[in-house]
Amino acid sequence: MERLSGACAVRPAGEADTVDGVPAQAVARPSCAEQTSALLAACHAEGLAVVVRGHGSKLTWGRAPERVDVILETGAMGELVEHSRGDLVATAGAGMPLARLGDLLAEGGHQLVVDDLAAGRGADGAGSTLGGAVATGLSGPRRLWAGPLRDLVIGVRLVLADGTIARSGGKVVKNVAGYDLAKLLTGSYGTLAVVTEVTVRLHPLPQEEATVLARVPHDRLGPALAPLVASQLAPRTLEVSARPGADPLLSIGLGGSVEGTRERAQTLAAELGSPDLAGPSVAVVGPEGPPEKTAQLLADETGTHGTATDETDADHSARPTLVRATSRLSGIPELVREATDRGFAVTGSAGVGVLHARLPEGTAPDAVRRAVEEVRALTLRLGGSTVVLDAPPAVKAGLDAEATWGPVPGLDLMRRVKAEFDPVRLLAPGRFVGGL
Repeated sequence: MERLSGACAVRPAGEADTVDGVPAQAVARPSCAEQTSALLAACHAEGLAVVVRGHGSKLTWGRAPERVDVILETGAMGELVEHSRGDLVATAGAGMPLARLGDLLAEGGHQLVVDDLAAGRGADGAGSTLGGAVATGLSGPRRLWAGPLRDLVIGVRLVLADGTIARSGGKVVKNVAGYDLAKLLTGSYGTLAVVTEVTVRLHPLPQEEATVLARVPHDRLGPALAPLVASQLAPRTLEVSARPGADPLLSIGLGGSVEGTRERAQTLAAELGSPDLAGPSVAVVGPEGPPEKTAQLLADETGTHGTATDETDADHSARPTLVRATSRLSGIPELVREATDRGFAVTGSAGVGVLHARLPEGTAPDAVRRAVEEVRALTLRLGGSTVVLDAPPAVKAGLDAEATWGPVPGLDLMRRVKAEFDPVRLLAPGRFVGGL
């Protein structure tokens, strides 16, 4: 470990410095791409496995790594490098918190349209960093409007496992130079390279936002969703939340000019308020929304995206089982009903067919495995997939890589890519699909 200290700030790992229960030997904190390069070159020479950590909000997602020698913290690379307001583009360090980035961009009237599914988790409840969002391919309800994160990342600066520094993409939206490594790295769980800087495409902040809430019985969910997906009212989010024993809650987000947003919200509320859909169980959240009705509709809900907990990786055993389940749009009503029948609380974007389902942390491992297998069989029939993002150690111990990720098309190609980027498997070994 002596060679590492010459690359950047390094300290011995403490009791809390684990990755999904796997202890590290040291924690390194480079402040730039050059220091990251020197660190990875030293780790490569000594055969040390490296796992990247931002705030640690999603460090237990995926499989536990086979080993962890060095945790690479990105917190010292958390600056806003550039905000090109005329081009609607920004560049920031990988350690930039999403919440902080949102505040900085808002000063110029812009936003990065990425929903932090890990808000409230991680170090001091700080949620995701920009690099962590890219590593896990973070996308939420607003994906319906702006597309997934991989479509918003237009450039990255990265360091390969042997210390080589590289760039992909550029700082303008229409840049097409070179291979699109940004899309390849998005969602790779840090197994291909260490991203030190990210350039993203932005959107203007709306003048007004409104949300229409509607409590819809399970048997009316399909008829309610079908017209909303193709609605000329242009919803920016179309989210459904449900828990066992309760009717689903639809949440439709709108944005734009003040007058136009309010008119569309009232029109949508009137449509959903018809007797054959939600009836009187509709409310508009915003300047025109009655607070008492909103509170009534939101009562007994499961929490934002079903992922927020007060636990950190230091107490990695106390957490629920979190599953991402996808389906073609027409299959969402069936998926919601079947998942809640099996004890899951679900929430996610009915407009893009991506739901997050959660089982309570006290659920027995055998019951978790059965529920996951049944939901996976359903999603495969509905043209989707099921991935276990997170689970307590007792549950993960009974899930191999295939049971965690499910069938993975193109796995042989992914293995060849891993072999090209990280031939000696030093970056988060075993954490991703197929044991990559």
